[in-house]
Amino acid sequence: MLKAAWKRPQFRIGLIIIVSLLVLAIILPLISSTSATTLSIRERFAPPIFMDGGNLKHLFGTDQLGRDLLLRSLIGLQNAVFIGLVSVIGMFFLGAIIGMYAGYKGGWIDTILMRITDAQMSIPVIILAITILGVSRPTAFSVIVVLILAGWPTYARVIRSVTLTESKKEFVRAAKIIGASDQRIILSHIAPNILPPVAFIAVLDVARMMIFEAIFGFIGIGIQPPIPTFGNILADGTKYLINAWWITVIPGLFLFTALISLNLIGSTLESARNEALEGREQ
Repeated sequence: MLKAAWKRPQFRIGLIIIVSLLVLAIILPLISSTSATTLSIRERFAPPIFMDGGNLKHLFGTDQLGRDLLLRSLIGLQNAVFIGLVSVIGMFFLGAIIGMYAGYKGGWIDTILMRITDAQMSIPVIILAITILGVSRPTAFSVIVVLILAGWPTYARVIRSVTLTESKKEFVRAAKIIGASDQRIILSHIAPNILPPVAFIAVLDVARMMIFEAIFGFIGIGIQPPIPTFGNILADGTKYLINAWWITVIPGLFLFTALISLNLIGSTLESARNEALEGREQ
C-alpha cells in the first residue's frame, strides 16, 4: 500500500510539505536570536515583510505584544503535531486492545465492549473537553487524554471488524489446533494485519486532532498562554482583524497548509488500499 501511494504525486507533495514544515518548526526556533514569547512593545503590530513598514527581523510581522508571528506559528505547529500524533497513538493502542479482544472472544464480551464503545461515541468531543478541561488548568497531557477518550471508539470498531475476519482464517484455526494461547494468536497472527486498514485513518485523525486542539485553545480550554498554540494565537488575533489581520491569517495559513498536506497523504493511502483490495477481489 505504501509503495503504491508513493507512486502518486499527491502523496509525495503532501509528505514534502509536512516534513518541510516540521523541519522548519524544529530548527528555526533553535537558531533564532529571539523566542516566541519575547515581548517588544516598541515592535507591536509590525506588518509582514511584503507590506509597507515590514522588516527582515519579523518576516511575518508581530502581534499586539511585539512577539514574532513566524516563531509563534512554528511553535504552535510543534504543539499541534505533537498533540495530534500522541493522541492518535493512544487512540490506536486503546482501540486495538478493546477491538481485538472483543472481535476474538465474541459472545457477551464482544456485546458489552461494543455497547461501551457506542456509549463513548455518543458523547460529543466538545462536551467531553468542557467537562474535563473546564474544571482544571488545561495542559498538553490533559488535552491528549481528552482526545484519546474521544477518539478510541473508531479504532476499536475498525479493528474489531478486521479481527472478526482474520480469526476465521485457516492459519488462526491451525494455531488453535496446535494449542497456541489466545494471547499468542492475537499478537502473532491478528495484530500484524490491523495496521493497513487503520493507516489512512490514523493520518487523517492526526489532522482532525490538530483541529480539535486549535478549537480548544480558541475557546480557552486548551493549552494556556504564554505557550503558543494555533488556538490561542487565533483567539488573540480576532480582536485586531481590521488593523492587524496578519495576527490571525499567518498562523491560520500554517495550520491550513499542514492540514492539507496530511489530508493529501491520508486520502492517497486510502485510495491505494482500496485499489489493492479491488485487485485481490479480481
